[in-house]
Amino acid sequence: MTPEQSAAYIISQVACAMSEMFAMQAANLERANKGEGIAYGEEAFLAVQEKYMIGHNAVLGLFHGQ
Repeated sequence: MTPEQSAAYIISQVACAMSEMFAMQAANLERANKGEGIAYGEEAFLAVQEKYMIGHNAVLGLFHGQ
């Protein structure tokens, strides 16, 4: 993958992750408005990073061909 292709891939993965996290955030807000506990905690949000492989080391690995 060229550096440009790697960057485009990362951007697309970030867009997918953000979409999922906004949905999780909305679900938490909806539950809070109903007086219920949150559905997604810190661990769930951190797991999204791993799911879409957009953590620091994963991104650097793309640019170093790993």
